[in-house]
Amino acid sequence: MSRRQRHQESGAAEWGPARLLTLLVVSALVALAVLAGLILTVITTFTDDDPGPADTTPQAAAPATDMSRQDALAAAPMPHAEPEAALPGPLTTEAAGVLELPRPTGIGPAEVPTGFPRTPEGALAQLAAIDVTAMESGSVNGVRRVIAEWAAPDGPTPETWSGVNGMARMLSAAGLSSAGSPQLAIVVRPLMGLIKGTVDPDFAVVCVDFEFTVTVEQTSRVAIADCQRMVWTGDRWLIAPGPEPAPAPSVWPGTEAAIAAGYLDLRYV
Repeated sequence: MSRRQRHQESGAAEWGPARLLTLLVVSALVALAVLAGLILTVITTFTDDDPGPADTTPQAAAPATDMSRQDALAAAPMPHAEPEAALPGPLTTEAAGVLELPRPTGIGPAEVPTGFPRTPEGALAQLAAIDVTAMESGSVNGVRRVIAEWAAPDGPTPETWSGVNGMARMLSAAGLSSAGSPQLAIVVRPLMGLIKGTVDPDFAVVCVDFEFTVTVEQTSRVAIADCQRMVWTGDRWLIAPGPEPAPAPSVWPGTEAAIAAGYLDLRYV
């Protein structure tokens, strides 16, 4: 057997479709927390086992501040989906609603498309652009560079953003260095999304459902969703301070599960 043949057989064993799909499901869905909303682990409901005696003293209701409203909006639970719903599946003939997004008008820091308006749709379009640029970099430094430029003051940092941790874990699972590899190709397509809510014109929680394609000799696909707080700062949307929102369901775009989760088809106009 020639050296070239031995190399090809070794590569096929390591990166065959089954192995790569396992890598995607285990790393991408569990460890590849592109952002906190990408983690597809079992959702645990935390309860207070010992709430203690109730305080029956009448108290005036405290006025809701913008911050408490933002936190409540971000923390509100999202629909649940089983991990297998993220894998390619039968498409539905049911028409999904359409969410029209503005197109970028320029390129901003870290080569992220920008120029989106001060609207919830603009916030969603900006988040999609941030995620696509970060993850298609295929390297830890590439993700760090993006978040360093696209987080608001006191927001996530290159050390704390879950996207950085997610990229590092994915590369580790693939046996690659933090710089990635010429053999690694990542294509991220924002296909569906939703606007979870807003708090005044400058704050929104938005979610994007991506088709995530990873190629390392073989190609496999999976859906990965992301929800983030977005805040209008100066003349653009940035990822806002505060805990990352409750995870959105990662479901294959165009399926009944995606429509049931409330996702709308994204259309750039």
